[in-house]
Amino acid sequence: MAYPPQVKIPATYMRGGTSKGVFFLRDDLPERCREPGEARDKLLLRVIGSPDPYAKQTDGMGGATSSTSKTVIVSRSNKPDHDIDYLFGQVSIDKAFVDWSGNCGNLSSAVGGFAISNGLIDPDHIPENGICTVRVWQVNIGKTIIAHVPVSAGQVQETGGFELDGVTFPAAEVKLEFLDPADDGGAIFPTGNLVDDLEVPGVGTFKATMINAGIPTVFIEAEAIGYTGSELQEAINGDPQALEMFETIRAHGALRMGLIDDVAQAATRQHTPKVAFVARPHDYVSSSGKAVAADEVDLLVRALSMGKLHHAMMGTAAVAIGTAAAIPNTLVNLAAGGGERTEVRFGHPSGSLLVGAEASQRDGNWQVNKAIMSRSARVLMEGWVRVPGDAF
Repeated sequence: MAYPPQVKIPATYMRGGTSKGVFFLRDDLPERCREPGEARDKLLLRVIGSPDPYAKQTDGMGGATSSTSKTVIVSRSNKPDHDIDYLFGQVSIDKAFVDWSGNCGNLSSAVGGFAISNGLIDPDHIPENGICTVRVWQVNIGKTIIAHVPVSAGQVQETGGFELDGVTFPAAEVKLEFLDPADDGGAIFPTGNLVDDLEVPGVGTFKATMINAGIPTVFIEAEAIGYTGSELQEAINGDPQALEMFETIRAHGALRMGLIDDVAQAATRQHTPKVAFVARPHDYVSSSGKAVAADEVDLLVRALSMGKLHHAMMGTAAVAIGTAAAIPNTLVNLAAGGGERTEVRFGHPSGSLLVGAEASQRDGNWQVNKAIMSRSARVLMEGWVRVPGDAF
């Protein structure tokens, strides 16, 4: 029996924030994979090494966690006042499924540098030394992200002294602005309420802030589900009953937010919404052994991604946290001490993170102009990925 040879596709492996992913120029993909559809999904699944019943992604580029099972497709933008289009695909580890329903805030920090290095930005807009501003159209959610990318000697500068909890080594700081991060029409709170009673059959009824800013997120109180808010990954990920509880909460939150029509549909929408739990500050020790003191943070937040507790914090969830913290009387705001604020520093399993948001009330409805945070990014490897020719 004859087997087809492998196909070679130009690609770049990048870290952005606390995530890693395989980046492609849209025009470098095989022609039948440049548009949405089965062929594109099959290609990306094979690149990453999914579905893998062993949950290791040994035969692909994935790292067997939600933070490292990611793909990005970048192209020049035809949208006015934007430089590039950025499309994000969250690849399931054990299922033949690519979720296109949301953005990755962490990898958002890498797309600007990737675009500059790959000739997608007008050379006249790139300073010899300084900051290159890249206007990004985030295709998944239809929103604008402005990336401020440091440049040295006309090239993207990736090394530097900026430290990010959850990333081992320092790098150059990339500042991100997420403009108008709420859903179109200003539906920051899909239910119309800052806090709801979320009934979860078989689990209980919980106070919940359900917000759509950055990424749809369901916030609940840590104490209500028997946690302190200082848990590390193993406390959740090593407990099958806890994971089942969180997935049930997530599914019913998705239904209440109008993201799905039936609870069963949550299984086909794994990337969104996120579920997170919040608590007032107290001392704890992060996953690296670093002590986080109560007076160093405004609140504690733990969030789940693709069915597991995240090792730090998803960038899009950080936008949701910053937005909710800026709006008085949400559960996030109350955990941070209440009142009006334009920024918040929250503790997560790997340390802490500062995020800002500009929120205002208009005609009785809350609106958010933008959320701001800093990440870092760098190229880990570049060249080609190879996949069997019959994989897609």
